[in-house]
Amino acid sequence: MDILKVRDLVVDYLVREGTLRVVSGVSLDIKGGKVNALVGESGCGKTTLIDAILNTLPPNGYIRSGKVIFKDVDILRLGEEERRRIRWEKIAVVFQAAQNSLNPVMKISEQFVETVLAHRRETKEKILERAAKLLEMVHLDPAQVLNSYPHELSGGMKQRTIIAMSLLLDPELLILDEPTSALDALTQSYIIGMLREIHEAKKQSMLLVTHDLPIVAELADRVAVMYAGKIFEVGTVDEIFYEPLHPYTAGLINAIPSIYGDLSKMRPIPGNPPSLLNPPSGCRFHPRCQYAKDVCKRKEPPLVDAGGGHLVACYRYSG
Repeated sequence: MDILKVRDLVVDYLVREGTLRVVSGVSLDIKGGKVNALVGESGCGKTTLIDAILNTLPPNGYIRSGKVIFKDVDILRLGEEERRRIRWEKIAVVFQAAQNSLNPVMKISEQFVETVLAHRRETKEKILERAAKLLEMVHLDPAQVLNSYPHELSGGMKQRTIIAMSLLLDPELLILDEPTSALDALTQSYIIGMLREIHEAKKQSMLLVTHDLPIVAELADRVAVMYAGKIFEVGTVDEIFYEPLHPYTAGLINAIPSIYGDLSKMRPIPGNPPSLLNPPSGCRFHPRCQYAKDVCKRKEPPLVDAGGGHLVACYRYSG
């Protein structure tokens, strides 16, 4: 069952040089009870898509068209107060470098209490009791953390605290934007294991947004691949990693360094991502694609089902 459906979403930024179309007609289904992943190179529009889902774009960002349907309700058509109640209570987001979002002059306990009281009336004792259980779930000592200020915690501890806080109102969907960025390799591994435990314990629906493919391979059930503001491929984690259909997806997989293999066999994708101010005609990947045909340069390929729900936007599979 799909918990969230994005349909034909278009998002622009107005910048000095003109109009930057960062999300261009994206449609995407987020499966309930699963770990969904959205992957792609930095700058492809992943974070903008997340901001658009909750309508938290910066002042120069505009949703031009499209729908974001959460449980049969288009949340883009709701009023600001209705959207505010959905944020954190129904859909919680752990943003990139989320540890920086903690208030430096408030104890962690006060921030847990404030988060709940912004949405519902509840006693401080009950809030802190639930906060303690969630901190234990992310392998932190509640007595120490709740009585601390953010600067007294390490980066990994702050990241885990934010993840615990995101679960405080028992959201139906948890979105994690680069949850392991700016953390050392050991802490990253710890966070990945912790997220897996949370998903298994709570059957928590998740959307993992990242450019780190090894993390996706460990956590995700289903993966969407984004390039230059568009979705190029969607499939199970096995399909994406072992049977990629789009040349861009295959290029991402081939560019992953192996800790055992010969690094000389790595094949990075040639060229650079296109400018979103002036993207190429047709398929946006065609200037970097070894399989590009004339039709690829003229006409944008549709996202089609290549079989069994494995979607791809490539003329090698759509005629």
